[in-house]
Amino acid sequence: MSSLIWHQDPPPVLHRPIFLIALTGLFDISGVATGALKWLGRSRAVTDLASIDPDPFFDFTVQRPAVWLDEAGDRHITWPENDIRSVRADAAQHDLVVLSGIEPHMRWSTFAGHLVEVALALGCETVVTVGAAAEAVPHTRTPSVVGSTTNLRLAARLGLSRPQYQGPTGLVGVLQTQLDEARIPAISLRVAVPHYLVNAQHPRSTAALLQHLEHVLGTPTGFRALDGEIDRWQEMHDAAVAGDPQATTFVRMLERDYDRRAEAAIPDAEDLGAAFEQFLREQRDDPES
Repeated sequence: MSSLIWHQDPPPVLHRPIFLIALTGLFDISGVATGALKWLGRSRAVTDLASIDPDPFFDFTVQRPAVWLDEAGDRHITWPENDIRSVRADAAQHDLVVLSGIEPHMRWSTFAGHLVEVALALGCETVVTVGAAAEAVPHTRTPSVVGSTTNLRLAARLGLSRPQYQGPTGLVGVLQTQLDEARIPAISLRVAVPHYLVNAQHPRSTAALLQHLEHVLGTPTGFRALDGEIDRWQEMHDAAVAGDPQATTFVRMLERDYDRRAEAAIPDAEDLGAAFEQFLREQRDDPES
């Protein structure tokens, strides 16, 4: 019996879907990436498509389930959830398939295979994995978003880098390999989070990630609604740094270094979105793709 559980049989027909994936863990500092994908479902039509049974994939002595009582006093168990949902927006170029979940502890190949199965069953045109990493960036600037892909044509079309890393990897690294084998184009987007404030929230990083997704996907993300939270946390971050002269000097150094570099590590968002759509058109017209 498969641990991938479909809630609709057959799966629904979606409009040119894009599969967005973020998983808690090493590459989701401060919950920025998973928080960005959860934000996409705010005030939109969201439909449960499928879920992955946690039992084969988690060490429950590490990721413990939680007990809670309802209003009647009945006990319930909440297990680690990996629920896959569709998010639809009017007049958008693409429906979105979204997984804002938890990186499993075991059987990564099987888990990644389930995600590939979902992408194939729903006819996803591409898969975008999003993450957040602690880096030497100042909290006073818009964080950079780095894009990469293992797909040669996609890298050339969008001007993205191809990953050169060799060494221990995570679930997303396993997934990228399986997507290549299934000939499903995939992009990885990673936003920076100030490494000296990793225990705080970073709506500025979440908004930067959502803004790039909006331009690339042609789908509104509502990132500007985060402006109030950005201002609120900016004040708290400023206060934390101002109380430490060494931290103040360090942040000023980071600001000077940031200002010398390009504002973003991927092409202009408007150009990137147009190039992405052109790639997808070519992909659909190429019988060998």
